[in-house]
Amino acid sequence: MNRLKIFPAIVSRDGHHLQQLEEIKKLRIKEICLFPNCLELQERKNLYQLLEKSSVETIPLVHLRNNMELWELEYFVEHYQTRFFNIHSPSKDQIKYPLLYDWSKYKKQIYIESGSASPLKEEEIQNYAGICLDFSHLEDDRIAKPRNYQNNIKFIEKYHVICGHVSAIKKKKIVDNRATRASYDVHYFQELSEFNYLKNYPREYFPEVTALELENPIGEQLKAKEYIEKLLQI
Repeated sequence: MNRLKIFPAIVSRDGHHLQQLEEIKKLRIKEICLFPNCLELQERKNLYQLLEKSSVETIPLVHLRNNMELWELEYFVEHYQTRFFNIHSPSKDQIKYPLLYDWSKYKKQIYIESGSASPLKEEEIQNYAGICLDFSHLEDDRIAKPRNYQNNIKFIEKYHVICGHVSAIKKKKIVDNRATRASYDVHYFQELSEFNYLKNYPREYFPEVTALELENPIGEQLKAKEYIEKLLQI
């Protein structure tokens, strides 16, 4: 059984990535995961330049955006030994966010994220490397959308999950002004107990690489990492 490894992450919503990157430099953190999916091309290029001046040496998981060019995937693999990429469901996003470039070179490294807005589809899972399990989306489904939850559990138990995300779960639904729906899962935490939901899932669900998809500062992410490791006894 692979040992679960939890990584702090740079999350690009609302400029959080710049503050988080400064913290990473000060703390001399060498391993992170990366969510540049809220940035346009020039913003991503700027981020890549800043990363090269930081202490970061490896980035095991990167969340892709539909308009990323092939050289960007090559960049992560060559410079940061990136093993896993994840994307949202292509069938869900293809109308609004169609994939613009041919990523077939890396299809064996690209995983479909389990999202709470739409159920997993077997043809998509088979067309890529497998499932990137977002635990907070799964928990939101368990609470509010049992049909989606049962559908996704079926595929999670059928296919090997090797990478994933963790965010917080609130006691009440939150309306995020950047989202189109209210949900229990959010990308920031206020209390460490907002990760207690992870105890609902068996150890075999937890993958080799799990990214903290959190807008919180890196120092707070490290506290969350320690808390989750104790919670799961890893």
